[in-house]
Amino acid sequence: MPDFRLRVFQTVARSLNFTKAAQELYISQPAVTKHIRELERSYGQRLFERRAGRVTLTEAGRILLRHADEVEALHQQLTDQLYTLHDEAAGRLRLGASTTLAQYVLPPILPGFQRRYPHVQLTLLNGNSEQIAEALLHGHIDLAFVEGQTHTRDLHYELLLEDELLPVRRATPAGPPSRPVALTDLLTHPLVLRERGSGTLEVLEFALREQGIKLTDFTVAFYLDNTEAIKSYLEAAPECLGFVSQRALSKEFRAGLLEVVPIAGVRLTRRFESVWVQGQPLSTQAQRFLRYATTILTVPVEEG
Repeated sequence: MPDFRLRVFQTVARSLNFTKAAQELYISQPAVTKHIRELERSYGQRLFERRAGRVTLTEAGRILLRHADEVEALHQQLTDQLYTLHDEAAGRLRLGASTTLAQYVLPPILPGFQRRYPHVQLTLLNGNSEQIAEALLHGHIDLAFVEGQTHTRDLHYELLLEDELLPVRRATPAGPPSRPVALTDLLTHPLVLRERGSGTLEVLEFALREQGIKLTDFTVAFYLDNTEAIKSYLEAAPECLGFVSQRALSKEFRAGLLEVVPIAGVRLTRRFESVWVQGQPLSTQAQRFLRYATTILTVPVEEG
């Protein structure tokens, strides 16, 4: 988008948090505040209300957000059309992915795609499944990849690949249990879990309900917003148990840091899915990336 101030405004408006917006944009919080104040002076309107520690959009802010989104979409169309005048394989592709996919699945395939299509400008937005779905619906990304059980009616989902969540703990001298452990035997172990809104937590809760057990039956030691933090926590807390994608555990298994605790009668499988807006055709760049990703993502993963 030509005016960076509008991008700052959109980022704050999505999260309603100046600190998070600064982190997402890789600028300081005072810089975010400065850009918002400049916009407010330009339009002669307050865009945000700040009361009791909460940030909300004013009516002027809601109007500006709607038009800023339209400006961004028009700018994207203009950019794509101008690029394709001289190179049909050029343009911009804004990807979004939930945390596991953004950390472990997509990064290894991005360099190959960039070598094949060097004139496509790639960006990757990271968030939990709920946040990525919202970004797609608001037109901030072109193609998304998420995990989880819940589907939004306005989005189209297609299977990308299967995944499995493994129950893991810090490696012990005796090694993993020789036979699967009853799920009820794990109630004494504190859990380290992903945050609300994550596909990982949603899959776990769904599997527990099928066994007649609620998440509230467990003691939760901590909710964390990324897998790396969960793995580090487990390495320092031998009494805890976590549920981590098999695709995120290869290094820890090889180093002997974590081990699987098999649970009798429970297998936490899930789908990684490609997602786009229902009824809206994918751009040429998005179609190319989806074909490339589907072809590449066939390498088996290691288990402990």
